[in-house]
Amino acid sequence: MQATEALTETRQLQGQLRLNILEMYNRAHAGHIGCSLSCVDLMIATLILRKRPQDTFLLSKGHAAAALYICLHHLGELTDDDLATFYQNDTTLPAHPAPNKHKGIPFATGSLGHGLPIGTGIAQAGKMLGDDSRVFVLMSDGETNEGTTWEAAYFAIQNQLDNLIILVDKNGLQGFNATANVLGDTADVAVWSAMGFDVMEADGHNIDELTAVIDELTARPNGKPKLIVAKTVKGRGVSYMENRLEWHYLPMKAEQYDQAQADVRERYF
Repeated sequence: MQATEALTETRQLQGQLRLNILEMYNRAHAGHIGCSLSCVDLMIATLILRKRPQDTFLLSKGHAAAALYICLHHLGELTDDDLATFYQNDTTLPAHPAPNKHKGIPFATGSLGHGLPIGTGIAQAGKMLGDDSRVFVLMSDGETNEGTTWEAAYFAIQNQLDNLIILVDKNGLQGFNATANVLGDTADVAVWSAMGFDVMEADGHNIDELTAVIDELTARPNGKPKLIVAKTVKGRGVSYMENRLEWHYLPMKAEQYDQAQADVRERYF
């Protein structure tokens, strides 16, 4: 496959998964749209392109569940009928990932700060078993405010978990404010490097750059846990959602859904 063809295919995948996310949220008339659009490219790079059968992927920022569901659907782990139940009564696909129903969703996440502690435990188990499994944990930058995140980080350093790859979706917004205005930049590269992590930065919407960074980090079995600070845009792909705090929460009106689809098609196709 020519490089230009691969680039076109990747870009179209980014666009199609965004359209699918928007469709799910529109049908459910639900919020948490912006955070799903922020991190879906990180899931393409990891869950779709770099996760092997023996690896584990954990979405710690569980608010972005729709992006996870869409990626699992793309991989054939969820059906069209599964997706149709999103946010409905008796669904196995609620607003935040729920465990014990689908192979690609091994743990419940949503209340921030849980994914990394779980991920470190799985990575430690892999080390003890002597296998070559890896653990990918996708977190938000706001989630790096959490005390459990720092406890788990030091556990990873102490136990030399170089089979742990953390991706921080650094879109600069959390809850009701910019992350810089809450506890400062707790997703700072220098801080994590000084702690003992093997850290790299990447454009969180550039799939080729992300996969190259993942490959470079995982090729370094240096006893250091890995961390990718991915610079992203909340609401990426939809003009009126980009960098807008309210689109962490709001559902779309009919005309907004139409505009969102048009924006994605214009940018990615």
